[in-house]
Amino acid sequence: MGIAFIFLACSTWAIDTLIRYPLLGSTSPLQIVFGEHLILSLVFVPFFFKSFKKIWKAEVSHIFSFIVIGGLGSAIGTLAFTAAFSKINPSLVILLQKLQPLIAVSLARLILKEPLQKKFLLWASLCLVGGVLISFQDIFPGLMKLDFSSNMSSNTALWGYALTMIAVVSWGASTVFGKSLETNGYSEFEVMGGRFWVGLIVLTPFLVSSGESLPDSGETWLKILALVAISGLLGMWFYYRGLKKLPARLCALAEMFFPFCAVGVNWIFLGKTLDITQLVGGALLLIGSTVIQIKRY
Repeated sequence: MGIAFIFLACSTWAIDTLIRYPLLGSTSPLQIVFGEHLILSLVFVPFFFKSFKKIWKAEVSHIFSFIVIGGLGSAIGTLAFTAAFSKINPSLVILLQKLQPLIAVSLARLILKEPLQKKFLLWASLCLVGGVLISFQDIFPGLMKLDFSSNMSSNTALWGYALTMIAVVSWGASTVFGKSLETNGYSEFEVMGGRFWVGLIVLTPFLVSSGESLPDSGETWLKILALVAISGLLGMWFYYRGLKKLPARLCALAEMFFPFCAVGVNWIFLGKTLDITQLVGGALLLIGSTVIQIKRY
């Protein structure tokens, strides 16, 4: 039953693409992500007030961790992830997210002083080979034609991969500092509430300086609300429900259902196909990432 909950969570995250990607046609990534954080922050208001005294007395290191998971992981990471959808095939964005365990494990070694096994380097290398194969046909021709004296923004694919890697690093760091908060006695709801509130604070200057405003369409807000409900609240509820019933290693294996499901959804409903080289690269990336998570290298 636990695996079923994890599969349901992965399905909601995959369905998210069907709403998020088309929404980019009429709404900017900043408006989408800011709207999500605004709604989620309001949802977690009760948890904020319940833990106000605890947060007020938090140590400086704890506050810094909240800034990382909220400002970097939730705000910058989600913004970069959403923006990447408009630059490259969303299936590639999702597959490249499987590089995240490499970042998380490496940062855990540097920051939390967790041991790093030699076998990690072997499987990490396999993941990197997979990542290269996924992006080869886009990024390498782009690099060969790149003129540093001109406006680099003209190379859409390069920016797409750069944004994806920003999201990967941001979410990898968020995992490590989120774990640090949990080991210091913060509940999952306190961590999530702090994450969304800090994310909203960080996103506000971006929205003001960009000159953009909140979406003025009721239909747009309904779609953003759907993103919050499906991939945010419902998806995370399924995930944590399943996590209670499964060993961590089995849960990590079940999570591999997400990229397969998401790529399938994008292929069928959005027509975002992949060639054989990208499929092989995705397979190598998934295999390496799965082994790293299951073996906890």
